[in-house]
Amino acid sequence: MNRCIQLAKNGLGTTYPNPLVGSVIVCDDKIIGEGWHFAAGKAHAEVVAIQSVAPQNDLSKATLFVNLEPCSHFGKTPPCADLIIEKGIKKVVVGTTDPNPKVAGRGIDRLKKAGCEVTVGVLAEECEVLNKRFFTFQQQQRPYVFLKWAQTRDGFIAPPDKKRTTKAPEWITQPLAQQQVHQQRAQEAAILVGTTTAEKDNPSLTTRHWKGLNPVRIVLDRTLRLPSSATLFNGGTSTIVCTEKQVANTEKVTYRRLDFSKPLPKQLLEMLFEQNVQSLIVEGGAQTLQQFIDDEAWDEAWVYEGATCFESGMPAPTFRGNKIKTTGIGPDWLHHYKNSAS
Repeated sequence: MNRCIQLAKNGLGTTYPNPLVGSVIVCDDKIIGEGWHFAAGKAHAEVVAIQSVAPQNDLSKATLFVNLEPCSHFGKTPPCADLIIEKGIKKVVVGTTDPNPKVAGRGIDRLKKAGCEVTVGVLAEECEVLNKRFFTFQQQQRPYVFLKWAQTRDGFIAPPDKKRTTKAPEWITQPLAQQQVHQQRAQEAAILVGTTTAEKDNPSLTTRHWKGLNPVRIVLDRTLRLPSSATLFNGGTSTIVCTEKQVANTEKVTYRRLDFSKPLPKQLLEMLFEQNVQSLIVEGGAQTLQQFIDDEAWDEAWVYEGATCFESGMPAPTFRGNKIKTTGIGPDWLHHYKNSAS
């Protein structure tokens, strides 16, 4: 099962809206096949694993391991449970049941009714953590939320406005940490910034320093004051503008109307759930981050700490979270937190 989890991680950032799944086939204590789900619409992990088995192997003597319950419904691909039965596999070990109402134990039931010996719950907690985005989306009907910001050693995320000489970002961390940020973007489905951050930094919010898919870009712009020349509107990747105005969509931009007189995090997460977005990075600015913190609308936080000091400026958000670990990235530090309430 550990190998299934390891294989499944290869699909992080490419399988949305599907979960991360890896599968291993064992016979006589030897791995004879394995695979993982790479992208929605492509073969599922169990199918890839079965296809990788050499013809001389007898699958009726094999055990199939998979971290998530085999599907039992027709989607973009046929049910995996049916293929397992067709190939004569008699033993199946499952990490966790699938919380998707379309599956939810039906795959396991189908296998058992066909005479398969099914074991469920092996490394269940680890398997659920692997698919924390998928489980949160299915069970809580919202995306899994990561907060992210960089702060100086003395606790500021930006210098005083009077010290800013250009619209370019004031970098707090070094290139290695910046590259890791782009890796994190490539693993998540969407990324959000507020109007002030979009104005001052003119970010692209892409994965240009890492190979991977760009997340959907989301910007809060209550009165539509951002200029059409903003990089967010360059058409390089999908962009959603959340505003209080009624605006028709364009070729480059989708507009979503929100009530800015009410708390925004709940509205945003409901909107993203409707659009099948399973994870979100809230990247700034301070006011936007603080709204998510105050509303307990977050799951994990990545706080990058640079070696520099501003002495004054915009203070970093204030929050309480359980620190998971601290990692050194060159001269910088990454502090990883989890929301104990989520």
